[in-house]
Amino acid sequence: MEEGISIDYKSLKKVLDTVGKIKSDGLRDLAVTSVAFANVHGGKIIIGIEDKDKQPPLNQSINVKTANETVTRLKSLCFNVGFQLGEIETHANGSQFFSITVYPTLKSVATTADGKIYIRIGDQCQPARSEDIVRLASEKDAFQWELQIRNLSYAEIPEMNIQWFADEIRKSDRVKQNIKELSDIEIIEHYNLIDKGKLTNLGVLWLGTAAQRSRLVYPLTVQYIVYDELEKKVRKEDWQDYSKNPKELLLEIEKEAIELTYYDEFPLGLFRNKIRHYDARLIRELLINAIAHKSYTISGDIFIRVYQDRLEITNPGGLPLGITKDNILHTTYRRNPHIIRILHDLKLMEGEGTGYNLIYEITSRDAKAFPIPISDYNSTSVIQYSRILDEEAVLLLDFIATNYQLSQKEFIALGIITRYKKILATQLTKELQLTDEDRLRTYVNKMIEQAIIITRGIKKGTEYLINPKLLINSKINIKPTLKVIEPHRLKALIEEDLKLYPKSKSSDIQSRISDLPIEDIRKCLLKLEKEGILLSDGIKKGKTYSLAKKN
Repeated sequence: MEEGISIDYKSLKKVLDTVGKIKSDGLRDLAVTSVAFANVHGGKIIIGIEDKDKQPPLNQSINVKTANETVTRLKSLCFNVGFQLGEIETHANGSQFFSITVYPTLKSVATTADGKIYIRIGDQCQPARSEDIVRLASEKDAFQWELQIRNLSYAEIPEMNIQWFADEIRKSDRVKQNIKELSDIEIIEHYNLIDKGKLTNLGVLWLGTAAQRSRLVYPLTVQYIVYDELEKKVRKEDWQDYSKNPKELLLEIEKEAIELTYYDEFPLGLFRNKIRHYDARLIRELLINAIAHKSYTISGDIFIRVYQDRLEITNPGGLPLGITKDNILHTTYRRNPHIIRILHDLKLMEGEGTGYNLIYEITSRDAKAFPIPISDYNSTSVIQYSRILDEEAVLLLDFIATNYQLSQKEFIALGIITRYKKILATQLTKELQLTDEDRLRTYVNKMIEQAIIITRGIKKGTEYLINPKLLINSKINIKPTLKVIEPHRLKALIEEDLKLYPKSKSSDIQSRISDLPIEDIRKCLLKLEKEGILLSDGIKKGKTYSLAKKN
């Protein structure tokens, strides 16, 4: 497994010195990692695995005393952190390692012995800022919201509501047969809707009447607002009467949100190709995310705002600690785990951690921009633009989908490459929110083998682009672009340009060859200058270029 929000590899050298004694400095680093894990949602520290190799060094052995002493010393270096020491394990190469499980703190904030607070963000442990500490305290309270018991017996709720929920569970192919065979009461107890005969907050949300739901501190309410081209409000629907459970509410919103079903048309031979502004699956995932990850301890409605060019969905509560807009594709966190479990078992949402992957795949296939998450302490908004960035890319991606079998992650990468025409490995790694370029191979290697994409350059200069032969085979009338011009042809083009327009700045050249990215032009100018083909005058943005005189 890769390092991430819930796993960290540590070399045995971090724990032991050269003579086999426990290192205090190394343990302090482990304490920071432990506190960061505990403050988010727990994790596992694997000791004895080299970070780069992802395996222990050959002939490495670990005794039980070392493992026990490591955990004992760790406990004295951090507060409010729960540990469990795993068994000493043997790797396939014969060497040993061991793991320490760090449990999440449910009600308190974990700190190091010197009072410092850390949180886990992606694969990094970072000091908590003042606003993080406020969020952290709020998260600890919010985590228990679902299971808080109400002074309300299940006998006080309509029997038909219990029967409806049990029937919905039994109809799902995601639920095990032994659960389906339970009685209605046993099923709602299994899903934590009741506890010792009393409804939980979760039970009121799913089974209660409108009056009972209204007594929740912050019940589930939604506003749907449509704006015209001047961003003036033209239509509004709201669901603030507490009459519907989450599934009923979701289906009602999808039924009433007519504006989200609009589509674009463009020619496809003798026919017209229709692409919705917002794919139905994308709408479902964004709405489900808003319901599932809403903070039920913060006041506020879920807002669905539909503009002429974009959709904005806002829910109360910031992104969970440890999740940012730059790691949301690969990081999972359950703010409301029991709500999420029910939504998953009722087939209303994808599996844990796969929702944003599906959203990225859909937007890639439709050649649209990826969603933009914006988060602060009080709310999280997701903005999805409706515009198709490149109609030719839609046709090409459809051709590839018809003729090749690609995984979800490969389609996401392909969508990015198609959008940019040509992209550096470093930039593609960033777009895919990967922590290192080695992980990029699982996204692109199969497509290279199938000749869907090709590479240029080496190492950090590696570029990915669509195979020109594939473009020919697709028989799609794709407009040529200079973005994928070969380096030697670009050199010749710039030389011809400077013959006509000597003493030109890079921006001047780009204005005449507008299809070319300015970065490619600057890189080529630098090479030509080093080769003595060009002469330069001035510095920085005022630098001009001319052809060198031939002897």
